[in-house]
Amino acid sequence: MSLIIHQPMSANQNLALPPGYQLQGYEIKKLLSAGGFSFVYIARDLENNTTVAIKEYLPNMLALRKEGDQVRIPTNEAAAGFRFGLKCFFEEGRALANIEHKNIVRVQNFFRANDTVYMVMRYERGKSLQEYVLARDTPLPETMLRSVFGQLLNGLREVHAQKLLHLDIKPANIYIRLDGSPVLLDFGSARMALNEASNALPPSYTPGFASPEQYGDRKQLGPWSDVYSIGASMYACLLQAAPQAADQRVKKDQLVPAARLGKGRYSPNLLEIIDNCMALDYMDRPPSVFALQKSLLDETPLPVRHGWLHKISTLFTRD
Repeated sequence: MSLIIHQPMSANQNLALPPGYQLQGYEIKKLLSAGGFSFVYIARDLENNTTVAIKEYLPNMLALRKEGDQVRIPTNEAAAGFRFGLKCFFEEGRALANIEHKNIVRVQNFFRANDTVYMVMRYERGKSLQEYVLARDTPLPETMLRSVFGQLLNGLREVHAQKLLHLDIKPANIYIRLDGSPVLLDFGSARMALNEASNALPPSYTPGFASPEQYGDRKQLGPWSDVYSIGASMYACLLQAAPQAADQRVKKDQLVPAARLGKGRYSPNLLEIIDNCMALDYMDRPPSVFALQKSLLDETPLPVRHGWLHKISTLFTRD
């Protein structure tokens, strides 16, 4: 088994920008990844002669690029969805540009070109947590799990403080730098918003790592949704595969509890933390990212909640 990470490409696959292409002071070096929502390139900042990553908004189901660099929208209905998603992508880039935290991908610039939007990010050297997990014959040691996720939660706390959600936390989006520090990549908030506004798009979540509420009412989303994904990512490090998808768990929960899966290899405290994070009812998950982080780093029991939901949910009230 392997971790299920990437969304399948649409049959309506678009053409990526070619190596050597000049884009607003950047030169495209190569395509790094492609998905149904965007392309990510490795590029060179011509002014500073540094390597950057550039994310291009290009949802396959709404936009076409078969040749050249211009994006074409085939129908008026697609145009409305494309414009809404472009607005979400642009606003997300602007919000992320205000976050300067070592555990969150650094957005250096964002701009419009070729009838779409681009987000320029600091290029990080290392490899993803998924690569670490799949390269091993045995699950990751507990010390590494606590260190990676304990540090990562520093960044997630800052994201939530900015009234943002990540909504796509998974091992492929957790990058481990050469010095061992983690950085959280590829936010899914804009994809989620676009998916809610357009029935033409496939689901924007990653099965196994998305919370139950990502399959249902968007108004139920909150910091607790990212907490579920943190738990699922830790669980995947134990299982060395993606856990059962939350929508399937709601119908028939066949997920082996972490307390049983990791018994004898990991401490009961860590396994309890993972199981609590992956509770199907968000009211049963850890009361805050801070409490989760403290428990991970200090190896202390999670506190009992006392009216925390109302306090946190007011930060994420949606019309």
